[in-house]
Amino acid sequence: MGVGGNFWDLLKPYARTEGFDFLRNKRVAVDLSFWIVQHETAIKNNARNPHLRLTFFRTISLFSKFGAFPVFIVDGTPSPLKSKARIARFFRSSGIDLPSLPVAIEGVSVERNHKFSKCVQECVELLELLGMPILRANGEAEALCAQLDSDGHVDACITADSDAFLFGAKCVIKCFCPNCKEPFECYNISDIEAGLGLKRRHLIAISLLVGNDHDIKGVQGIGLDTALRFVQAFSEDDVLNRLHAIGNGEISLFHRDINPADNCINLEESSPKSKPTHCSFCGHPGSKRAHLKFSCEYCTTSNDGGCMKKPEDFKCDCISCDMNRKQKKQEKLQNWLTKTCDKIKEEPNFPDKELIKMYLCPNHGLFSANDGPCISWGSPKTEMLVDFLAFHQHWDPSYIRQRMLPMLSTIFLRDMATCPIKCLLYGQYEFDSIKRVKIRYEYQFYEVMWKRAMCGDSSVIYAIQSNESDMQQEDVTEVDDLVDLLDESDMPMTQVANGCSFLLTDENMDLVSAAFPEKVDRFSQGMKELKRRKNSSSRPEWKEEIPASPESRSVQLNITNFYRSTKSQLQLEQGDELAKNSGNQGDGTLKVKRKVSSQNLPKSVRRRLLFN
Repeated sequence: MGVGGNFWDLLKPYARTEGFDFLRNKRVAVDLSFWIVQHETAIKNNARNPHLRLTFFRTISLFSKFGAFPVFIVDGTPSPLKSKARIARFFRSSGIDLPSLPVAIEGVSVERNHKFSKCVQECVELLELLGMPILRANGEAEALCAQLDSDGHVDACITADSDAFLFGAKCVIKCFCPNCKEPFECYNISDIEAGLGLKRRHLIAISLLVGNDHDIKGVQGIGLDTALRFVQAFSEDDVLNRLHAIGNGEISLFHRDINPADNCINLEESSPKSKPTHCSFCGHPGSKRAHLKFSCEYCTTSNDGGCMKKPEDFKCDCISCDMNRKQKKQEKLQNWLTKTCDKIKEEPNFPDKELIKMYLCPNHGLFSANDGPCISWGSPKTEMLVDFLAFHQHWDPSYIRQRMLPMLSTIFLRDMATCPIKCLLYGQYEFDSIKRVKIRYEYQFYEVMWKRAMCGDSSVIYAIQSNESDMQQEDVTEVDDLVDLLDESDMPMTQVANGCSFLLTDENMDLVSAAFPEKVDRFSQGMKELKRRKNSSSRPEWKEEIPASPESRSVQLNITNFYRSTKSQLQLEQGDELAKNSGNQGDGTLKVKRKVSSQNLPKSVRRRLLFN
């Protein structure tokens, strides 16, 4: 989709991978058609209505887990150029010869596939029930996404259509993977400009040469590498005018006013008249006879025995040779430009003025450029949403309410941060406390406990019972899940303690701190107290049994004092044992013999005996 010729591969080296906080409290425009096509391709045969399933789960993840404010963009009526290109692409994939087809009537738009339009309409109904803003474009959704990004109404746009850069997008998120450490693959136009030297009009010129969604053929014989090298030879303001001039047959020599990347010279001013004679032995200017006895100025030898023999890959660095190489390089570039211009000239009606006008159009939405779009987020219509998904997906109402809880808790915390009033989550749960800090994909969350405040009716949320009934758990828990193609949101858990029912959800730490600062302070103090108790209880018992004076506490003995204290203690023990033996045997000679023998031993042996 977008610019042909593997355009994304050209931009791949300048992509960035961003983490969880990249879209926190930011607005992002989402190309809804891209999501639907992506979901249909991923799990077409694995789920009922995959466009509804993944739009539901992914919207909740984008809103609650990543803290973004999504704005969904829907395609409008396709332009005649897009309709014509779609027909040509269909017949090309069918193996039908394109020249044998009748020419499509100019200015006539072809409506989109009825089945696809139905999927889009069902997703729009789902998003409206979720309270998400939806805008309809005049033509292509990526065009309106790019306009919102360029005008500053959003901070990024999610689409896989590279045409977004041609319409003026500044930041494009091509890949969105909710269940990974770096879920966003971003392309910034500033990085592309710095790396490739390409700006918006350069990209438009490349799309005209290699093909795009509105003109799939482009110019015959010109690929992405050739197009890239060609447009880099011109400035942004001049590149489209040059294409117009070449298409009209106005081909110049280009060596006067071209500004290529390689530093070539002007052929008429600096080309030498004739190349001077060079020595065949050393390769430098001058005759071989003159270099036999004395070395030339370019050769440095220890004696005056003549010049040195040139190596195999020798290149002379004199002015004439350098100018000659530059001249050949310039001629080669000029011949290449001439051949490229001949290919462009042979293309009929090139470039398409309507296509360029569409790319440069400042307004692609159903609103005036002065007033701007009306973007606002509302609260989900929970019961209507439950009925909608129960009808289309055959889900149990309790399951739907479970999956909506992360979104409802995020909205609740945001409201409490801006306007702290006494209210309940979903009319049933009140904020009780913070249980622990959970680490997921190297990002920290608070696991919040919501206490059941009142008995509900038929709309009670039945969550899966947790096996964890012990409240004394570790303060930090790491959880890493595998990537789920269904992009399902996290399942809230329930816990029963002291006869009360609690609901457990993972919440953003900054959001909880803004909504309930006193709860966060209480949790932090509790963690400090728990850590202090752990440190005190983990001290070894033998330290408490050793008597120590107030002056010697927390003072480490050196090696000499350690040996002396240990030796004196052992000598006392040995003396007691010898006294007992002497009392039993009535012989005092054993004590004298042992004392004498121990003094005659080497010091190293005595140390080993002390430790044994």
